[in-house]
Amino acid sequence: MTAGKTIALFPEASFGAALNCVGIAQELRRMGARPIFICHPGFSGVFAEYGFAEYQLAISGEGQATDWTDFINRHRDAFRQTPRAQLHSYVGPTWDAIVDTAMAVEQPLRQLLASLRPDGIVLDNVVMFPAIATAGVPWIRVISCAETELPDPAVPPYLSGLGEAGRDQWDDFAQAYAEVTAPAHRRLSAFLADCGIAPPPPGRFLDPSPWLNLMLAPQIIRRARMRPLDPERFVFLDGCMRQEAAWQSPGFASHNDAPLVLTSFGSLGAMDVGLMRRMIDVFAELPCRFVVNGGSWSDEYTAVPDNVLVAPWFPQPSVVAQAQLFIHHGGNNSFCEALYFGVPSLVMPYCWDGHDNACRAVEAGVGRALDRYRWTEAEFAQAITGLLADAPMRARLATNAQAMQRHQGARVAAERILSVVEAADSPRRAAG
Repeated sequence: MTAGKTIALFPEASFGAALNCVGIAQELRRMGARPIFICHPGFSGVFAEYGFAEYQLAISGEGQATDWTDFINRHRDAFRQTPRAQLHSYVGPTWDAIVDTAMAVEQPLRQLLASLRPDGIVLDNVVMFPAIATAGVPWIRVISCAETELPDPAVPPYLSGLGEAGRDQWDDFAQAYAEVTAPAHRRLSAFLADCGIAPPPPGRFLDPSPWLNLMLAPQIIRRARMRPLDPERFVFLDGCMRQEAAWQSPGFASHNDAPLVLTSFGSLGAMDVGLMRRMIDVFAELPCRFVVNGGSWSDEYTAVPDNVLVAPWFPQPSVVAQAQLFIHHGGNNSFCEALYFGVPSLVMPYCWDGHDNACRAVEAGVGRALDRYRWTEAEFAQAITGLLADAPMRARLATNAQAMQRHQGARVAAERILSVVEAADSPRRAAG
């Protein structure tokens, strides 16, 4: 009975959430459903590239959706700071911008949902939209950031970059986080109340879905919780891999038999060209092949070493599958892709849950963390060669990769979404 069901997927304005939802949508389509995407401004064509219908949110009136490229560029200096210092310089302003965007798109979103009339809505976001809560159909929450986004007394504070070794700092960070986010939370709470929606508790901007919540964290990095999650409402996907185009490694001018290392800091992290150039200088001295995602700034690399390739885009999962090391910023998609293919991570975080994933990579023994800016050439080179030579880590990762691939997280997500939609639709059919 799920054939033909229209499932609207609404990811936040980030490529991590967007591409995570693509994997779920591909499985929904395979199962006979009709997945469609609601797009924030600036994401036109991202989902159409995978063959999905897109519906743009046109901002009208005085509302203003955040230009995230501009926002990141204006806050770049914060990325050199500790997670604690970033609370004031980056996290607080980010929550303000997120709330601004949620309020700006509310009316267009309400109108669009009334026109589309989906059977279910998948929300991969960090904030509540009243239009979704009042749409009259089940909404499913996807938590595509680190598991720390869902709080628990035994889990480190969200965005803190803290682990078990820093437990004595948890309370201080959590209190500071609540204070910094309080203004944005008050604005969101008032907005939700005006729409007849109960606001989430202080410090949180989105409650779990009463229907279904999907989380990416695989078992190897999952944390023990003091308050166990209801397995019927909270489902761990062990990653959520999308199907991408195949990638054929090009011939390099040298080192063609050497290990392949992928470097990608995400669509916005790539703007730090100075950092990338410094890294490439180290790459030139190592016996490896390096593939570097230069994003929109790729043209600024006019000369690169023979063992380095810089391009604006790669089908990332297809490249990770062939790599022996992945250097990334700790974005949850990148982290899970590395785990899915059994590849060690060198995490160099600069913001948000990248700090949490960097800490967890070290704690779980699946990678190393390195300060994004404070490293010497020798330290950086040693981190790369050390991870490539770590046979016990690679063995653990290989075992974990087999488990994740057997689990087929994207398929599990699609099955559970359609089950929720079917269960909600059954009473309506009976009444009709």
